[in-house]
Amino acid sequence: MERYCVLVATFMLILHLVQAQNPTGLINVGCGLPPREPPYRAPATGFTYTSDTGLVNSGETGKIAREFEANYTKPFLTLRYFPAGVRNCYSLNVTRDTKYLIKAKFVYGNYDDQNIDPDFDLYLGPNLWTTVTKNVTIEEIIHVTRSDSLQVCLVNTGKTIPFINVLELRPLPKSAYVSQSGSLKFLFRRYLSNSGRTIRYPDDIYDREWHSLFVENSWAQVTTTLNVDVTNSDKVPQDVIAAGATPLNDTETLKIDWKLEPPTSKFHLNMYFAELQTLKANETREFNVTLNGINIYGPYSPILLKTDPVLKREPFECDEGACLLELVKTSKSTLPPLLNAIEAFTVMDFPLMETFEDDVAGIKNV
Repeated sequence: MERYCVLVATFMLILHLVQAQNPTGLINVGCGLPPREPPYRAPATGFTYTSDTGLVNSGETGKIAREFEANYTKPFLTLRYFPAGVRNCYSLNVTRDTKYLIKAKFVYGNYDDQNIDPDFDLYLGPNLWTTVTKNVTIEEIIHVTRSDSLQVCLVNTGKTIPFINVLELRPLPKSAYVSQSGSLKFLFRRYLSNSGRTIRYPDDIYDREWHSLFVENSWAQVTTTLNVDVTNSDKVPQDVIAAGATPLNDTETLKIDWKLEPPTSKFHLNMYFAELQTLKANETREFNVTLNGINIYGPYSPILLKTDPVLKREPFECDEGACLLELVKTSKSTLPPLLNAIEAFTVMDFPLMETFEDDVAGIKNV
């Protein structure tokens, strides 16, 4: 009996260790996590986060203020800040010529008891990625690596001390998010639903984070409990595509607007459609998609319970950075236009390699 109990305990330990492993290629770094603290699993996703010790050779560790802890999950509670030096870099082992979804996450949380809004630069190697200026910031970029090392750098511009809470890398298939050139900096990712729920891993196998968008008093919700075919849609989650919106007034257009910064930015637009209702013989749903009044797709009719992604490979621009997307019902249509989900990315051309050869790189193990 004692031998049986030992075998059971050993099996359960092995099972726990197996379950704690991240899917192949995923990197999850808990910045500022004490080096002696063991890796931990985030309950919402099951991902295992490890300390950033060995990935960066500078900086100090800290925690967000206690009064903010209840607002965030464990990965956001610790951080690494860099009071010394202008440029401090994380050095990560990656696979050359691989497309990655890279996320850098920041929660200031008054960790330094100064109550000063952050203002510092974030670089991908020698290339400027963005400027961090908000107390809570999640930056995301889709980027193809050109070497087996990737540096994510925080640069002090003389305004505030740089810091970071979380670094995450997710490998993507080469067929996903194809663009004519450049990396794709996240602009927004929405599914049209009044659920108020954020959808990510394990529902989304690539750990994209889908936020709900719904305009009350202007849109009508359309949903289905039936399975929707997503095989041709970059594996968009079922819960994303099983909801959609139409104009509340059948004669109105469905409108989504946004601003570009800088206004001259080029951007990619991905739209996802699926008909969620079985139409009657005398019903038709057909519409055009326009951007600032110019037709960019259509006339088009969604396919019943099958995701049809419209992934425009050529980038768009908007006059003065003001973009207005409209789904416009055609004259032959008896039903209003329907949209399920939408993503947008600005184009970033990075001319330089991701790693400065002269930099003192950290030990590149995750």
